[in-house]
Amino acid sequence: MQANERGKILLESGTNEIEIMQFTIDDNLYGINVAKVREIMMSAPVKPMPHAHPAVEGIFKPRDIVLTVVDLPYYLTGKRSEPDPKHLFIVTNFNKMYIAFRVHTVVGISRISWTAIQKPDKTISGGEEGVATGIAQCDDQLVTVLDFEKIVAEIAPETTIQMREIEKMGNRASRDCPILIAEDSILLSRMIQQALNKAGYTNLIMFSNGQELWDYIKPLAEDPKTLLQKAAMVITDIEMPSMDGHRLTKLIKSDNVLKQVPVIIFSSLVTEEMRIKGKQLGADEQLSKPEIGHLVDVMDGLLERRGSNTN
Repeated sequence: MQANERGKILLESGTNEIEIMQFTIDDNLYGINVAKVREIMMSAPVKPMPHAHPAVEGIFKPRDIVLTVVDLPYYLTGKRSEPDPKHLFIVTNFNKMYIAFRVHTVVGISRISWTAIQKPDKTISGGEEGVATGIAQCDDQLVTVLDFEKIVAEIAPETTIQMREIEKMGNRASRDCPILIAEDSILLSRMIQQALNKAGYTNLIMFSNGQELWDYIKPLAEDPKTLLQKAAMVITDIEMPSMDGHRLTKLIKSDNVLKQVPVIIFSSLVTEEMRIKGKQLGADEQLSKPEIGHLVDVMDGLLERRGSNTN
């Protein structure tokens, strides 16, 4: 089953909707954003790889690309089970990588608003150690939406944000202009904050979703003269509960006052198709995670062009 383009359209249009693909592991219901899914395949024999993470089954080559296979049931439960021919592989594409995740069944797809997805509290999510990025209400079912970025970051740390990209920049001047950042992943939020602090950006205001950032920035439009002193730039993820980054970008860039604030979309979902709609929504720049060094370069350039940086 080829990846459904409707999910991309929904995410790209700023409608604040998402399509969730529901799947099961041991009869427990989980979900993934359809925009991350390339295709669904019948499971196949996998070639083991030595010294790989315990959750990595190995590799297989269905056509012209070699895919890493992650044993998602083992990752979530810590229990080994025999591969079943009835199992499925969800082939994903994000962070410029293709990875197959073994699941037991695929149930279907539900289209819902991001407002129907709630951030799990710490007793459920496990904080930074948890892999639940949201709890979605799909019809009469509660679906645990997994943080696939965190799963991959744990299995292959070299694929996520690297502090060494910042360290290569050497000593940098400190900038205390306020940077507003919307990122729902606790792990990635911390990593972004540490990296940007290291790069000299000392005044970071963090939000766990687009709605929180919008609630903060909207009243600032009442005083256009001081706006950029209070919100020099917005950096936003795309996938977030309550309000996604495309909707946030659309709201900011549709406002006659707020539109002067530069908006950078920093997301694992930035593909060529996504860039087209992101540009239509008014985003000043769009970068794919985990390119943190590139993000800093783009931030520097935008602020210097607008004369908004303070040393």
